[in-house]
Amino acid sequence: MNKLFRRKHYADAKPGQLKRVLGTWDIVFFGIAAIIGAGSFSSLGEAVFRGGPGVIVLYMICGFACCFTALCYAEFASRIPTAGSAYTYAYASFGEVIAWIIGWALIMEYSFGNIYVAFSWSDYFTSFLGRLGIHIPDYLSVSYMEAKKAVLNNSINSRLVNAWHTAPIIGSLRIIVNIPALLINLFITWLVYQGIRESKNFNNFFVLLKLFVILLVIAVGVAYVNTDNWFPPSATTGEPTLMPTGFAGVMSAVSGVFFAYIGFDALSVLSEETKNPQRDLPRGMLIALALCTVIYIFLTLVLTGMVDYRRFDGVGDPLSFIFEKSNANIAWMEFVVSLAAIVAITTVLLVFQMGQPRIWMAMSRDGLLPKKFQKVHPQRRTPSFATIVTGIVVGVPILFTDKSFILDFTSIGTIFAFVLVCGGVLMLPRKEKIKGRFHLPYFNGKYSFPILFIGGLTFFLFWQPEFFQNLMDWSDPNEGEFRTAIFFFIVISLILCVLAFIKNLSLIPLIGLTSCLYLLTGMSHENWFWFGLWLVIGLVIYFAYGYRKSKLNKSVVE
Repeated sequence: MNKLFRRKHYADAKPGQLKRVLGTWDIVFFGIAAIIGAGSFSSLGEAVFRGGPGVIVLYMICGFACCFTALCYAEFASRIPTAGSAYTYAYASFGEVIAWIIGWALIMEYSFGNIYVAFSWSDYFTSFLGRLGIHIPDYLSVSYMEAKKAVLNNSINSRLVNAWHTAPIIGSLRIIVNIPALLINLFITWLVYQGIRESKNFNNFFVLLKLFVILLVIAVGVAYVNTDNWFPPSATTGEPTLMPTGFAGVMSAVSGVFFAYIGFDALSVLSEETKNPQRDLPRGMLIALALCTVIYIFLTLVLTGMVDYRRFDGVGDPLSFIFEKSNANIAWMEFVVSLAAIVAITTVLLVFQMGQPRIWMAMSRDGLLPKKFQKVHPQRRTPSFATIVTGIVVGVPILFTDKSFILDFTSIGTIFAFVLVCGGVLMLPRKEKIKGRFHLPYFNGKYSFPILFIGGLTFFLFWQPEFFQNLMDWSDPNEGEFRTAIFFFIVISLILCVLAFIKNLSLIPLIGLTSCLYLLTGMSHENWFWFGLWLVIGLVIYFAYGYRKSKLNKSVVE
């Protein structure tokens, strides 16, 4: 049993083989590239439809959770300046088997997340070409599963239904393939293979362009805001409210909203390519997250103010949708946003495609994956083999999966990783302050955390009294799952309050841990089933290969 939780010490880690060319603002730009993309240009529409204008509250909650989580990532990045992100941090704090689970979960975030992003890029690309008069057949620009589900569910999405009915048939199989999604994955894989300097220059230029367009959307859209749209009639009472679908409806949008924040943690895999990782990486992560949170809040206010939330059903390009003829009717903005979305989502693909190979490289160095994954190209100084494998892992599922499944699947894995990173910081020993390095401030949570949690719980009790009155009614078909999750969240948080009091735990990671646990309450039983199945597959691989091949088998372990 002890071998499963053997920990690796990184204090004497050797310098990496990758090029150190990134400064603080390069990290900020990579952060903006990863965070502002599919979340704002695509999944925002689904989130608004599910939660109504009240989804702004969820963006604030997610931003709050990510802020404290980013501080925990920054602390680890300062202590362990090597590639590997949450995987490396878990190895140092929890031990090998937990590190493997995190590494396996990160495949969901980076590789599978890029599948969703590739689909989003395809939506905007085909929409943009359509405005230029160039039409790609529907069966060559959507996924097979999306089209099949649309027909089975009698969807009103004419594009998906048309793809199913017009697709050529070979035997009994309809040929429906998302060609643009496959091509952009191929291009990004090639770019990442070329080197970090080339990727950096490409990224920085495109980030400036997409920031300009997003600020333009906000500036132009403000003039068309109708404040009545912020308080539509409740789906149950008919009274004007910020949350027309109820609090549970807002929380049901957690996958789409949290997906908008996925990306800042990917910056930690760039440790070995940052000039001064103990200083530049933490600063860059926190600056990028703060800027993106502010942008998301303003962007959501504009969208929900311009168009009734119910009209975002099935809308994959919400930022261009608000400027269509049926809405603001600004043709030139519709064109600009479509073009900018292609740019924005391309940079997200770039950062995620850079992240996954470096995770695999770190796992390979520890013996948990074959040596081939740590191979570095002699001239380009990139993890070449792992980069190619990542391209394949992203490309193949594009042929047989769909966006909605991937969205939920990716988000739960990422939040799970965040939970372990925040928990890992609580287990770290105090360190001596060194000038020029990031240090997570220590605030004793002995009294402050229980007061904050119980105070917050009391606030929600008065804010949503009906929800809490029925908290133990788990039979409700609409809110039963969420109420069950909230009950267990409260129990776990109260246990943390006791531990904080007994062990004088640090307040910042405690808040990050609790916030991320709360986000997990928005996940359905189906999400948990598929995530659990994914972890079981990962553990089978670990015991079949990694457990025996681990380099800690050949060294003294704890």
